[in-house]
Amino acid sequence: MGLAIYWTKFAENKLVAIYNFYKKEAGARIAKKLVQGIVEQTAALKENPFIGKKEPLLKNRTQEFRYLVFKKYKIIYWINKADQRIDIANVFDCRQNPEKMKEIE
Repeated sequence: MGLAIYWTKFAENKLVAIYNFYKKEAGARIAKKLVQGIVEQTAALKENPFIGKKEPLLKNRTQEFRYLVFKKYKIIYWINKADQRIDIANVFDCRQNPEKMKEIE
């Protein structure tokens, strides 16, 4: 399929927040490794966009949201057929209240 990966501003902000938290708590090297792992997890979506499971908490949205898991994070995305890309909508920390996942713009 060869779709491009597009990170929404909301998802990019989540990555920055994750990096900043872990940089403060565990150091820059660990923070960088975690964020790189999250980003690298999405690479497989280019050729296999349906590998993620459907996200049941977002089933009432117009887009069909799916997710991948990396460590304690859900990478929430949807297949944007109009723009021929995968839109990464959120990086959600699974230790939070699941209702916060609905904050996606």
